[in-house]
Amino acid sequence: MLGPVVLDLEGTRLTAVERERLRHPLVGMVILFARNFVDGAQLAALTAEIRALREPPLAIAVDHEGGRVQRFRAGFTPIPPMAELGRYWDHDPLAACRTAVSAGYVIGAELRAHGIDLTFAPVLDLDWQRSGVIGDRALHADARVVTMLANHLCHGLALAGMANCGKHFPGHGWARADSHHEAPRDERPLERILAADAAPYRALGVSLAAVMPAHVVYEQVDSLPPGFSRRWLQQILRARLGFSGAVFSDDLSMAGARVAGGVLDSAQAAIEAGCDFVLVCNDAAAADRVLDGLRWRPSQDFERRSARIRPRGVPIDADWLAADPVYRSARADIEGWRRALAVKPARRKSRRRS
Repeated sequence: MLGPVVLDLEGTRLTAVERERLRHPLVGMVILFARNFVDGAQLAALTAEIRALREPPLAIAVDHEGGRVQRFRAGFTPIPPMAELGRYWDHDPLAACRTAVSAGYVIGAELRAHGIDLTFAPVLDLDWQRSGVIGDRALHADARVVTMLANHLCHGLALAGMANCGKHFPGHGWARADSHHEAPRDERPLERILAADAAPYRALGVSLAAVMPAHVVYEQVDSLPPGFSRRWLQQILRARLGFSGAVFSDDLSMAGARVAGGVLDSAQAAIEAGCDFVLVCNDAAAADRVLDGLRWRPSQDFERRSARIRPRGVPIDADWLAADPVYRSARADIEGWRRALAVKPARRKSRRRS
């Protein structure tokens, strides 16, 4: 069985220290960043090297949303920011839904062709026009539109055999501070958050294979961010909203996680609150402290939840993908989306408040 810890890498090839670290029984997944990428051939070689370390092989993930959060560029289809998909909806909802499926398929197929198992997408945060770190990563201001477009994105990913991870539960769009550098706070009451920001999580239901909580303190709900809170994860996400998939902590090296203590303390708090996986990135020494000190026993649902985030269907390789008519059609849809946005002015988005 693989473990709950998700680690990153320093460069474009594994070092001897990293090979040893990734063999630790608590490690279950590797997350890649732009610094780990040169081109498609190098990426495929790196992912193959990671898989060869363990049996069963470690899973490999990436943040590949489109826009400014697209880790791999050269040889990959450029995906516009998700806010542009929301703009497209404002002009042509049916075309936007079709394009969302195409974008999900292209993202999933290209990643799988290079050995990636999971992308941490879609972003389900609402565009309140308050959060700079979310910004154009958000699909729309209206939770109903976010739900519809995200559902089609997830469908496209599934057609490529890739699972999904909705983020950042219950919503990071209202809090102004950037949780990478500060501890954001949201002063709104629970019912208002559930009626607006968290609505896509309820509506998408079984379509979501995984969820990543926000490093935001929702002051009227709990003194801890959701990723460290049994109230948020067990009482609200699981019991009230009925979510049955995997839960990933956001990166525990971020400033927003310091509310729960140091990295080892926050990793332990996340596991005890109900996270299935914990991310420890950009700090190798902290990763080693977590691997040395984390106390973990898999829940009875851990294997089932882990299976839901694994790829499905036949493997995809670059040669097959280049000849795939569905892939070519999906790329044409994305290009049509670009052309449509280039000639139409932005329309003011409707905002649903509660």
